[in-house]
Amino acid sequence: MSFEVFAFIVAILISIALIFLVIWNIIAFDDLKTDYKNPVDLCNSLNPLVLPEYLVHGGITLLFLFGGQWSAVVFNIPLLAYHVHRYINRPMMSSAGLYDPTEVMNASEMWRCQKEGWIKLAFYLISFFYYLYRMMYALLV
Repeated sequence: MSFEVFAFIVAILISIALIFLVIWNIIAFDDLKTDYKNPVDLCNSLNPLVLPEYLVHGGITLLFLFGGQWSAVVFNIPLLAYHVHRYINRPMMSSAGLYDPTEVMNASEMWRCQKEGWIKLAFYLISFFYYLYRMMYALLV
């Protein structure tokens, strides 16, 4: 098995995990919107997942970079740049994370976080099928 095939198998497995993380995020914000969850519980459940998601996505990009898969690197760079931008411009908090309980109840902030979740879900689903296609292509060639 070549490194290319290994990289795409790892990327497929990690993208499945990232899809579940984003679905968890979308459901949590929907629960907040419908008052099933309070903002403090939402932030306590989502903030510990932010850095692992960002680091895993960065790890996939580095794996492709070291493997010379330039199309996969170019495909992942925009979301990676957005993650870096989003984390640098996060609210001032005492712990790691993006979500502040005082700001997350703001209607525009909640809408932006939900939209971000849906866009990330679409990206991770597209990337899953892209990685699957590239893995199959690498196995057949």
